[in-house]
Amino acid sequence: MFRNYIKIAWRNIIKNKVYSLINIGGLAIGLSCFLLITIYITKEVSYDSYHEKGDKIYRVAHHSNPDDETAAWIWGNAPVGPALKSDFPEVVEKVQFSGRSAILLKYGDNAFQENDCFYADASALQVFSWPLISGDPITALEAPYSIVLTETTAKKYFGNQDPLGKIIEGVGGRANDGNYTVTGVMKDVPENSHFSFDVLMSMGSFYQSRPEIFDMWGYVDFYTYLLVANNFDQKAFESKIPGFLGKHLEVVANDEYYYNISLEPLKDIYLYSKADRQPGLVGSLSNIYIFAIIGLFILVIACINFMNLSTARSLERAKEVGVRKVIGAKRNGLIYQFFGESLVLVFLSSIVGLLLVFLALPWMANLTGIAFYAKDVLQLPLLLFFFGTALITALFSGSYPALILSGFKPINILRGTYRKSPQGANLRKGLVIFQFSLSIALIASTIIVYDQLGFMFSKDMGFDKEQQLVLDFNWDQQVIANMETIKNEFRAMPSVSSVSMSRTVPGSHFPAAGTMVELASGEMKNFGPYIYEVDNDFIPHYNIEVVAGRAFSRDFPTDSVSALIVNEAAAKNFGYTDPSDIVGKKFDQWGRQGTIIGVVKDFNYLSLHEEIAPLTLRQVSYGQYFSLKLSSNDYYRTISEIRQKWAALAPHRPFLYNFLNTSFNEQYKAEVRFRKLFTIFSFLAISIACLGLFGLVTYSAMQRTKEIGIRKVLGAQVTNIIALMSKDFIRLVGLSLLIAVPFSWYAMDQWLNDFAYRIHIQWWVFVLAGILALLITFFTISFQAVKAALVNPVKSLRNE
Repeated sequence: MFRNYIKIAWRNIIKNKVYSLINIGGLAIGLSCFLLITIYITKEVSYDSYHEKGDKIYRVAHHSNPDDETAAWIWGNAPVGPALKSDFPEVVEKVQFSGRSAILLKYGDNAFQENDCFYADASALQVFSWPLISGDPITALEAPYSIVLTETTAKKYFGNQDPLGKIIEGVGGRANDGNYTVTGVMKDVPENSHFSFDVLMSMGSFYQSRPEIFDMWGYVDFYTYLLVANNFDQKAFESKIPGFLGKHLEVVANDEYYYNISLEPLKDIYLYSKADRQPGLVGSLSNIYIFAIIGLFILVIACINFMNLSTARSLERAKEVGVRKVIGAKRNGLIYQFFGESLVLVFLSSIVGLLLVFLALPWMANLTGIAFYAKDVLQLPLLLFFFGTALITALFSGSYPALILSGFKPINILRGTYRKSPQGANLRKGLVIFQFSLSIALIASTIIVYDQLGFMFSKDMGFDKEQQLVLDFNWDQQVIANMETIKNEFRAMPSVSSVSMSRTVPGSHFPAAGTMVELASGEMKNFGPYIYEVDNDFIPHYNIEVVAGRAFSRDFPTDSVSALIVNEAAAKNFGYTDPSDIVGKKFDQWGRQGTIIGVVKDFNYLSLHEEIAPLTLRQVSYGQYFSLKLSSNDYYRTISEIRQKWAALAPHRPFLYNFLNTSFNEQYKAEVRFRKLFTIFSFLAISIACLGLFGLVTYSAMQRTKEIGIRKVLGAQVTNIIALMSKDFIRLVGLSLLIAVPFSWYAMDQWLNDFAYRIHIQWWVFVLAGILALLITFFTISFQAVKAALVNPVKSLRNE
């Protein structure tokens, strides 16, 4: 009997090729998209799961706003780590890393600037699961000027030689220049890590360079992690923090000073941390929810297609059911048969879907920036989940046809008195409405995503980022010693209109600085604004507007030792609503005292995810970057000329450059990828919906062949026939619009809340989505409608 069910199922598939192709193709695409999204989500939630001690590792977050305890940052001071380990027995070990550093490493003829480097405690290789290929994890980072390279980095310098014990020269970075001994080679950091690196250098190297900052609670340059004991109680631990800080900060604490810390579990960092100054990229939990919903939408839409076509064709199978029942078939047997046919279709769809997944892996990797491998698909739990989902899909999709068809009364069927059930027609209409409600919601959401990203890329940031070529010389002392000469050489080039030097540029790394500022009352109060260290030319070079006072000037030599400029946000934060009122007030910042000489208009030196924060600018004669404003659009020739000039001015350094607008927009890399993924999967969901609609229209045209023939005999035009076949479906899509609008508005409003600067959702978005949905619907059904309308009525009426 089972063999008979399979045979009948196969015959029906072959007999109805169009419907079978639509069913199998739609389900295959739906299942493959669902699996790809599942793999993507699995990778996103797996971050830092490879650490053996991961469930006992916590990261310290720092707080400075007493009015908002949720506001935190990760980049903090050095002494908090040793103090926590000393005072709390539940802290087994502490691991501290410096902020991300860049260092020029040289070995023989090989010289590369490594931008992903950290100074790290010796305990790092014992707490975190970063296995060494060679070297001792206990001692590899103990001695000053010891260095551990990742496998890929080691091959860059040493090829197939054994790097252990070899000396590699380091220039720049946070420590003094020196010779580093390679004490270990480790496997590359796994991709699912909340921060990655190519080089680890011993913290002792950094300490020898600047030992004083390791005792400064107000100096920010470190990431702190704790390994805790078993049965660690985070809430109980954090309840002791105020007493701990009171003990260690009594020397600097006062009524105007606020500082607190909290802990973040390692497993929660990538998706749940909202703190600023992260050591690497963080994920988006809301994006994961959105993709999970889209994956479910696609699968549901594919199931709806299957169910719609199966119920629509129920009348065609009615006589078969009647004959089977007359010759003794039981209802259970018929239910098994139709479920069997559903299983055969879904099984074929699953196989095709798996093939599509394997074909799509390189495309998915390129789209997301995450490596996708065949082994990701072939994991047993994932395959069980996939085929389990397919089985549930088969049971869900085949349930209505199996139960309804098996319940037909044979006497009515064979007499010819059977009529289509209005309940079946209503179900199909309801499913079409549900399907296109999802599709319209996805169309509207896609428009909003594009609108928000377009706003981000086109918004006036308050500074000139176009045609800005940034050269990275990484604190090179020879370059700093010849700073003015190099700047003058660049200015003399016809293709360069202006030059500036700074420690940072918009969109790149910058510190915060403890700053005492004179209030309107004359009292000095402590604040923690961000700091830009720049030269005289930075403000005019970037065309930043001065709203009060003046910019730095060579006419005032004391600017380099006693002047400070703040932005409008800082002036407000310091208590001055009128920017001009703060000009002339005293400040004390990082060993420099003087007066505030000017206020610049707020500019977005951070991404639009964050509001413009208080910023101070002070003049220095050292830094890391040259900014060159190009006056020529012939970039290839201009860069070639600048490269030659750099080789003459600083032959010992590689020529490292980028365009500021490109590097600044790198902050939105995750959003750009989200837009691509969202658009593609939304397009697939809508396409599957249209595929099902096409199948329904095809079947409807077949069922109404004689009706159309009669109407044409009575004088109906082709346009009348097209309108007849289109109006019901278009009416359903119109109803879908009313359902989709509130749902998509709420979902996208929540997504936009992640941006400090966002668009406001406009009514025209939903009108446009509705029009696009109607056009898509019309073009989907027009082919079959026109085809049915052009059939010769004689042929239609002769056909039995």
